[in-house]
Amino acid sequence: MYTDLAVCYAFVRLITFSVCWYRSSILFLTFIFYTSYHLSRKPISIVKSELHRNCSTVIRPADLNITNNDTWCDWAPFDQNNYQTLFGILDNSFLVAYAIGMFFSGMFGERLPLRYYLSAGMLLSGLFTALFGLGFYWNIHSLGYYAFIQVMNGLVQTTGWPAVVACVGNWFGKGKRGFIMGVWNSHTSVGNILGSLIAGVFVSSAWGMSFIVPGLIITFTGILCFFFLVEKPEDVNCTPPHHHDSGETEPLMQNSPHVDRTINGAISTEPVEIVAEHTEAISFCRALRIPGVVEFSLCLLFAKLVSYTFLYWLPLYISNVAHFEAKEAGDMSTLFDVGGIVGGIVAGLVSDYTGGRATTCCVMLLVAAPMLFLYNYIGQTSLGVTIGMLLLCGGLVNGPYALITTAVSADLGTHESLRGNSRALSTVTAIIDGTGSVGAALGPLLAGLISPTGWNNVFYMLISADVLACLLLSRLVYKEVQRWCGCVPQARG
Repeated sequence: MYTDLAVCYAFVRLITFSVCWYRSSILFLTFIFYTSYHLSRKPISIVKSELHRNCSTVIRPADLNITNNDTWCDWAPFDQNNYQTLFGILDNSFLVAYAIGMFFSGMFGERLPLRYYLSAGMLLSGLFTALFGLGFYWNIHSLGYYAFIQVMNGLVQTTGWPAVVACVGNWFGKGKRGFIMGVWNSHTSVGNILGSLIAGVFVSSAWGMSFIVPGLIITFTGILCFFFLVEKPEDVNCTPPHHHDSGETEPLMQNSPHVDRTINGAISTEPVEIVAEHTEAISFCRALRIPGVVEFSLCLLFAKLVSYTFLYWLPLYISNVAHFEAKEAGDMSTLFDVGGIVGGIVAGLVSDYTGGRATTCCVMLLVAAPMLFLYNYIGQTSLGVTIGMLLLCGGLVNGPYALITTAVSADLGTHESLRGNSRALSTVTAIIDGTGSVGAALGPLLAGLISPTGWNNVFYMLISADVLACLLLSRLVYKEVQRWCGCVPQARG
């Protein structure tokens, strides 16, 4: 009897270890994958200040006989007075293509193997990122060339987000999803930081390498994905996690009719009811009818508008206002992303503890608005103040953005109204992030149009977007407050 009991305990421990190992590997691999996506997007913001420089501060080589030309060190066609508009065209070539492609990417992700879909996306992203940098070595000065590369890169990069969120959602139940995904979502900021640092190494000597090196990195991660990604628990005979009742014991192996459970110190073998999973792909309209999808999507539109404006314009703002060189401005801008890592983790922890995803986002956005105002007015008074304000603003701006694109998307993509249709996760994620990507395209575009009138106006635009994001969550916040006060029963799922 004791021998049988020991064998049962050993079997349960072996299964648990196997599932934990797979989950850890999925978190690690998808973290690396999406880090490489963001790493390859960041160089353009660092290189901007090199494409159009203050040539009067640059030592002119003795062999260049140039007179009365203040733009001799710039890279045509960005040597014109409308260079900020041209930079806006590059940003929006990527972001508009990304926003449009994202609405279709989720549907492709549901119908294609995620491992192949992700691998192809990373390989193509590496190709187009490197092609942008090769323009330096091929001496290309055509705006059309760089804009076309940005459009193509924007389209292929839509493969990343719905696929990695779907992979993580397939392996993890609701439980502590906010904290887990808050830590996991730091890949966005880590990618931005690494992209800034790598681009900064080459920007002043040969800016083409600022794109080629990240392109090679994301190509390598695409190869890694092809050989090692396990996209679903069923692929290795593990049962998917429960998404609605966190107190329910999760069966670990799908093909076992009985599962050993520990009850009061003893092993009990009980039949487990296996719920048939709906395998048909969800429609776009049905996904929109899931409660909360529309509100969080529109909120993310304005939250991402703020975040991506900082992503694409912060190094140039620091360079113009604080008079840093391109490399130093890029390095300083990484503090915003460091704050974003902490903000995403804090948002996940708080939302797990309180059960209020919408309220957590709303409070952080409300506090972010006055902090953005203060950063614009006192952020450059001293190095210490600059560092502190960048960290604080990064956490408050990126915290809600990180929470909505990860834990909230996974919650809604596995909502109980779907009745077990786990294939909806990719579509719901794509709808939310696709709507947010519209804001990501609008932010840098508006910044490019507004910045010639003064940076103050850019920050007023960002503060207004933060306030609008809060207002769009007001109905969901009200419902959460009602639930905390016991006015309505807590909904499952």
